[in-house]
Amino acid sequence: MLTRLTDWARMLRADVVTLYLAARDPRVPWHIKALAALVAAYALSPIDLVPDFIPVLGLLDDLILVPLGVFFVVKLAPKEVIAELRDKAERGVDQPGASVWGLVMVLALWVLIVAALLTIFAPGFRLWGAPAAA
Repeated sequence: MLTRLTDWARMLRADVVTLYLAARDPRVPWHIKALAALVAAYALSPIDLVPDFIPVLGLLDDLILVPLGVFFVVKLAPKEVIAELRDKAERGVDQPGASVWGLVMVLALWVLIVAALLTIFAPGFRLWGAPAAA
């Protein structure tokens, strides 16, 4: 059973990389690119809709939302493009450098989002420089 679960996780990881590649491919329509980018960002993001420390529900959202998103993108995108990108993703999924850069980019994006939200909603918060005068 552990082998099946490991194989499924590896396949899902390759599918997320496929979605990342689909979001950047000019042959994929823009609305499918947007969905692919959202699913890939959610799968790679350290922040979930339901935090993982909540028993059952925390992991259930990852086990439902990511495969469901992958399913829709694969069904909507051109078949030959997805087949080519999936093959490319499976060849590159064992290269650790891509995962590290993906993690750095996702974390940087979340830091920018949090900083923007603090700037908007926290009075007196300034990202650079001295605090605003009262």
